[in-house]
Amino acid sequence: MQSFTAGRTPETADEIWITEHAPVYTLGLNGQREHILNAGAIAVVATDRGGQVTYHGPGQLVVYLLVDLKRLALGPRQVVSLLEAAMIDTLALYGLAARARGDAPGVYVGERKIGALGLRIRHGCCYHGLSLNNAMDLTPFRNINPCGYADMQVTQLADCGVNIHNHELAVPLVHHLVRAIES
Repeated sequence: MQSFTAGRTPETADEIWITEHAPVYTLGLNGQREHILNAGAIAVVATDRGGQVTYHGPGQLVVYLLVDLKRLALGPRQVVSLLEAAMIDTLALYGLAARARGDAPGVYVGERKIGALGLRIRHGCCYHGLSLNNAMDLTPFRNINPCGYADMQVTQLADCGVNIHNHELAVPLVHHLVRAIES
């Protein structure tokens, strides 16, 4: 992502990368190691995205948004809202009422966090993106203060009665992202 963004020109096409990670804790630029309570055997990787600490692992959909914000006339807050709205709209397709919170970025079902986000903006272009908990082992979240919030509870689609593969979940999520970017 860093190399792609550093090498962009005004003509470089925007991209959306869809992936799933091996177990890893990522620590954002503002991340404080004291929010990692017990990493155990899981690697901790410092990243250049915003935010604190989160966990990525198998069964979690990760979508990276590599777009030229200047060309799209979007500001940082608009991109955060766009990412949150894409997750909320996608979850609604599966009967889940989700919402964003002003005090803690991300997406929530009830009081439990189901989706996180973190961005980096360099030279008017953004990278990094969002993670949506689908069907994963949530245990590693107990060993951190997710996004820097002690006692933050997390959930996933599987715990809400939705059984879907990540590649299927990615389709409506990316559709919502592209539609929002193009509008």
